[in-house]
Amino acid sequence: MTEHVEWSEPEVAATPVNPAVTPADAADAARLVAFGLQPKLQPARDQEYAELLRRYREDPPFARLADAVATGLGLVVLEVSPRAGMAVTAAEDSVFAVRMGDYARRTAADSGDRFLHGLAHLAVAAMAFPRPEDLADDGYIGRVSVNGVDAFVRQACRRLEERAEEQGENTDPATDAPGLEAAWRIWARRSAAGATKDARRLAGSTTGIVGKAVVFLTDSGFLQRTGDDSGGTYRTTARYQLQVRDMAGSAALAELLELGIVPVTDGTASLLPSEDTDDLELVADAGLPFHS
Repeated sequence: MTEHVEWSEPEVAATPVNPAVTPADAADAARLVAFGLQPKLQPARDQEYAELLRRYREDPPFARLADAVATGLGLVVLEVSPRAGMAVTAAEDSVFAVRMGDYARRTAADSGDRFLHGLAHLAVAAMAFPRPEDLADDGYIGRVSVNGVDAFVRQACRRLEERAEEQGENTDPATDAPGLEAAWRIWARRSAAGATKDARRLAGSTTGIVGKAVVFLTDSGFLQRTGDDSGGTYRTTARYQLQVRDMAGSAALAELLELGIVPVTDGTASLLPSEDTDDLELVADAGLPFHS
């Protein structure tokens, strides 16, 4: 006798259906990204910003939506937190990307000075966060001064010049071919300050170039001015730490730190012996937070 077996369709577990994204959700996500593009805005001082940050942290679908909006604008989300807000940086192909050449032109500088402007930004980053543990510590606050950064770079110049002499390289290239000079040679020859008739710092002096760098970083929400000593003193913000942390692998920054010039957090710099390393070349258009 044949036994008949009844077959039935297997039960399918009900798949939770995520609520559809509404135009209001998209608007809120875009609003959060817009807040992130205002680097000086602090979440603690804006209730709507703080609420959107809370929603980002507690509502994963909303967080994904905000991330997608940022990606579509060519932005990279570095961190979303009460301390930093929605910290974003521009990808190389983003409309928000600032390029070293554009920055130099904005400062009315000679195009050949892109070397120096890039080097100034690298030096500020190196002085602000000289050790890996400084970048890793969310509570760390770096301090820099205009004169301290200039002194730091000039010590780097001397270190590089010593290496060039040891290796028998030409340390006095033709003055009519500045494009062939290394950035350190140009910086070493440039006046540290100079002055206009009303005692203002010359824009093309090295402290003038550093001054432009720190003003730009302050306007971008990366530094906060703390005083007028030493040409101007500044402290770092959470956003700048995230920016430098994101760019810490750049060859130019690593090379500058490897020179053995160890800055300290009072805005001054000291020269310490370093282990022998290969000769270093600073990339002409390298500079935080720019794209070449």
